[in-house]
Amino acid sequence: MRVSDLAKIFGISEVTVRSDLDHLAASFMVQRVHGGAIVGGGHSQAEQSFEQSAGTSASEKAAIGVAAAELVSSGDSLILDVGSTATAVAFALARRNDLTDLVVFTNSLTIATELEPQIPRFTVILTGGTLRPRQHSLVDPYAELVLDRIHVTTAFIGCNGIHPEEGVTNINLPEAAVKGRMVKAAQRVVVVAGGPKLGRISMARFAEIDDVDILITGQTAPGNLVTQFTDLGLQTIVAG
Repeated sequence: MRVSDLAKIFGISEVTVRSDLDHLAASFMVQRVHGGAIVGGGHSQAEQSFEQSAGTSASEKAAIGVAAAELVSSGDSLILDVGSTATAVAFALARRNDLTDLVVFTNSLTIATELEPQIPRFTVILTGGTLRPRQHSLVDPYAELVLDRIHVTTAFIGCNGIHPEEGVTNINLPEAAVKGRMVKAAQRVVVVAGGPKLGRISMARFAEIDDVDILITGQTAPGNLVTQFTDLGLQTIVAG
């Protein structure tokens, strides 16, 4: 449907239609396209590009990033996953002027560029691997050559869904495989996921709830799901 057609059907402004479509896209109920939206969701949800994802729920992601950065101390070693929420973590880390001697491994070209000005305060190491333009990410083959040989203090991992029973999932198989390696390489695993991702299930599971130490989510997180995760023993932080 086009924005102009929806505005006529419901008797509302195009500004309101765009806002509503952005909200639905953030919940993977529709996919935004130029001038409108197409239906999509559930297990067949389409993968958003980094740029599409970065344009939704920006304030919530920023709050998640700040909360995640507060868990980090000077001298830590980190893994930062790909995606707009993990990039918000990188943004918040860069603005913590008290942090020194951080070692950051990432498979995200976007995050590496974001953190580059922090060198030599931070050491930034790209995993290498095969480039996926949609997320500006590096995946297998060859990403495993680094991830299988390191052990870090904390890994900050993004996802498309986290479910009390089905665990942590992602829509893209190559990236899910890399996320699984990141989980195994970390002493502490922190999942960063906006509220709409709670309760969702995507195609590829890369971690069980027991594999996760902390979940950081946002103010849009459904209270009943937050309670379910807490009851399972998962420390859950609602940022913002």
